[in-house]
Amino acid sequence: MNDIIDDLDVPIWFAKGIAKEAHLFDDDGKPDARRAFYLLERGLLPGTKVGQRWVTTKRRLRSVFAGEAA
Repeated sequence: MNDIIDDLDVPIWFAKGIAKEAHLFDDDGKPDARRAFYLLERGLLPGTKVGQRWVTTKRRLRSVFAGEAA
């Protein structure tokens, strides 16, 4: 069980990885990094910008989908 909890806090880097975890896919079934970037930039998905790169965790993403505050 501790492995599952720890996995929720592993950083997910870049819009493409965040798109995959947030289940944002294009028509070809590939992670839609542009849509993820758009949502991150507007604060609709939780993330932190480190330089030019976005980072978040599964726990932060799931908090949005569970209806909790980002």
